[in-house]
Amino acid sequence: MEAWCDIHKAVFVLFAYLLGSIPFGLVLTRMFASKDVRKIGSGNIGATNVFRAAGSIPAALTLAADALKGVVPVYIAGWFVFSSTFQKEVFLCTVAFAAFIGHLYPVFLRFKTGGKGVATAAGCFILLCPWALSAGLLVFILSLRLFGRVSVGSLAACAVIPIAVWAVSCSQAVTYFAAVTAIFIFIRHRDNIKRLREGKEPTFNFRIGPCNGRKNRSIRSKYRSGP
Repeated sequence: MEAWCDIHKAVFVLFAYLLGSIPFGLVLTRMFASKDVRKIGSGNIGATNVFRAAGSIPAALTLAADALKGVVPVYIAGWFVFSSTFQKEVFLCTVAFAAFIGHLYPVFLRFKTGGKGVATAAGCFILLCPWALSAGLLVFILSLRLFGRVSVGSLAACAVIPIAVWAVSCSQAVTYFAAVTAIFIFIRHRDNIKRLREGKEPTFNFRIGPCNGRKNRSIRSKYRSGP
């Protein structure tokens, strides 16, 4: 029976990774704009770059889909695990991390050109520690408002969440998960951090949609190295 349970857990982890590997940003940009988002702007498949490549609707759908990569497997796993609280937390964090890593290193893209993990991590925390996510979201909004850069908001939020998780829940498993995901997110933002130090990180304008025509070529150039 124990071996059978271990097989089920392994299946959940694999499912989470495969779900996380689906490049929704790439798919939606091709559907809405017939473009390869990896060849536009920063080349990232996340919602920010999708917004620049294809506009607000596919960007919003990408954001929601990437967040659901974290929500769905954690939610399903939570219904099928009846072990002790600590063991359940460890397993749910393992499933969440599998989805997160799938988004960063998607098998469907040969483990390359994945996202930066912010939305998928947020989806995980919706279920693992919603109050900590609320704190992170508040920090993200304030940072974006003050500095006008998505990367600054993302980095500030993921730095705060591990502290917020511990303060709210005192859960070792979820706190470790939050810390590890924060490290990965900082690593994935290393180019953004370099540009911030050099004063070259572009601001984010919610009014800029798809860059079409001669008028918007300068905008495309300005945002080419964005997050």
